[in-house]
Amino acid sequence: MDTIIQITAGRGPAECTWVVAQVLKKVLEEAQDNGLNTSVLCREAGSENGTVESALVAIEGKEAAAFVVSWKGTIQWIGQSQFRKMHKRKNWFIGIFEVNKPDQSVIHEKDIQYQAMRSSGAGGQHVNKVSSAIRATHMPTGTSAVAMDSRSQHQNKKLAKERLLEKLEVVNLEQIKNEFQKQWMNQMQIERGNPVRTFKGTDFKKQKEEKKTKTDRQRFKKELRDEIYR
Repeated sequence: MDTIIQITAGRGPAECTWVVAQVLKKVLEEAQDNGLNTSVLCREAGSENGTVESALVAIEGKEAAAFVVSWKGTIQWIGQSQFRKMHKRKNWFIGIFEVNKPDQSVIHEKDIQYQAMRSSGAGGQHVNKVSSAIRATHMPTGTSAVAMDSRSQHQNKKLAKERLLEKLEVVNLEQIKNEFQKQWMNQMQIERGNPVRTFKGTDFKKQKEEKKTKTDRQRFKKELRDEIYR
């Protein structure tokens, strides 16, 4: 996993959780358009239907870091509340933060110990006499997995390793979630100014930003006209 981001409503109201749900869709769509791989590691539903309180997203790819930079910070949505139609507030803010990944050790073949064992359960005389089952143990963590699906010890060894790697991936995901819980302070760090992206309307369109060069050019033209007709 190259980069992990947290998209959060912080302590904002239900409107902000609606914005999180929309931004999550935008992030996943834009990442796909940029040839990046994404995976939603966990998603905490909001109090209203179709809303998201917070989500963790893993982003993989050559340009993942640059992509995250383009989204990281405060996101603003300008629009009428989806839940309180008479509410006067029109500006809603959520945050996108990069989550610190726990240290991941590379899994080496030398760290995996294989142990032959007798299969249990139905299978006739073969099961009782031949040690075809295999237990694979990752020695640094003590995590283990067993395979006894096949009469082939070689095949069971392969299956045991695959299952062990899957278990270690689950352990790693739990570590990431724990790290996410430790970073709960992100829930309180959403700023209401200087948004990196602004959206508006119920269709959640990105608000066009007038480039500074265009503004400067128009100002120079006005100053030139004023000078000519002075």
